[in-house]
Amino acid sequence: MRFLNHTLPNGLEVIAECNDEANTSAVGFFVKTGARDETDEVSGVSHFLEHMVFKGTPSRSAEDVNREFDEFGAHYNAYTSEEQTVYYAAVLPEYVRPTVELWADVLRPSLRTEDFTTEKQVILEEIKMYEDQPPFGGDDRIRATHFGKHPLGRSVLGTIDTVGALDVEQMRAYFQQRYSPDNIVLAAAGKIDFEDLVKTAERACGAWQRTDAGRVVERAVGQTGFECVHKEAATQEYVIQLADAPAVADDDRVAAKILTTIVGDDSGSRLYWELVDPGIAEHASLSHHEYFGSGVYITYLAQDPEYAEKNLQAVLAIYREVEKHGVTAQELSLAKNKLASRIVLGSEKPRGRLFVVGANWTYRREYRTVKDDLALVDSIQLDDITQVLKRYPLSKSTTLAIGPLKKLKAPK
Repeated sequence: MRFLNHTLPNGLEVIAECNDEANTSAVGFFVKTGARDETDEVSGVSHFLEHMVFKGTPSRSAEDVNREFDEFGAHYNAYTSEEQTVYYAAVLPEYVRPTVELWADVLRPSLRTEDFTTEKQVILEEIKMYEDQPPFGGDDRIRATHFGKHPLGRSVLGTIDTVGALDVEQMRAYFQQRYSPDNIVLAAAGKIDFEDLVKTAERACGAWQRTDAGRVVERAVGQTGFECVHKEAATQEYVIQLADAPAVADDDRVAAKILTTIVGDDSGSRLYWELVDPGIAEHASLSHHEYFGSGVYITYLAQDPEYAEKNLQAVLAIYREVEKHGVTAQELSLAKNKLASRIVLGSEKPRGRLFVVGANWTYRREYRTVKDDLALVDSIQLDDITQVLKRYPLSKSTTLAIGPLKKLKAPK
């Protein structure tokens, strides 16, 4: 296993974890742009743009793009988050070069006005769909409340108003700025000929022009509060809580991952045994999400409305208990084993390693082997959990309940 990296003259970085024993390969372009890089006027443009790059280039139609990926036998897709847009594919090793060339062409799309107009309706329908299904837009609503005016409070999808008002020239300007080569990492994992990968990148991406694609990173100070939103069509009551947590580069981020596994994993956690196992909640979980400069704990509950108030009080009691008394050595050991298993299982395929290697480089500019990650998890002690709880208490949160209830008492 070897890690290699190279930077093209225009700033595009090429990185790879090369495994000669692998039978497949995975490649991806990690574009460091997402909802937090938008303005209020163009909210949703990053996700909209992700759709548009598949609509054709000066040399390929949309049908050509899909047909060629199919000819390679590629498992390919893309996604947009608050901080990055990723285009990836898993292929047989002999198709790495044409796959990179195809993605490189796709990432210089035509952005035709007629395609923009048609795809806008698709995006608007997607926004309506998420508003009509659980948790009925609650994720975006609570993020806006918790983060306030901080860029992380913006919706990845945008809103009906912002996407509806967006014009193609605004998208073209956003693309020109944010899809700068020095804001993109080409990552690969599995059976990779790195020298050929670099030559392919130079040939396919070397002429891309660099622009100013910086990002201001400020730590968010989360709000606290409680809101109950009536949704007549809902049959269950959904609750989402956000609390401040370690950021992507913080030393205690791994302790936070272990803490959330102990308290809110979807099986064998304190929330599970207290709420899900006895059947008073369909779902109860706690997770840790990390960003540049900020992080959040996310609590998610789904239950029959009659249990919502009791469950909220139970969650608060669990959080206060762990803040006061910490976790046990047995809980720590079990959580470490769970995380270690997930790390290993998720890394068995090159596609899994692609996301880990790409994220580590784009977020922390570091390369970590599976053994490195396992050692880091194993190094966490009870005192580390205690310290992360002191810095980032679970009980200080923003809460949103959304469902058939018109009123719901905040837990005390």
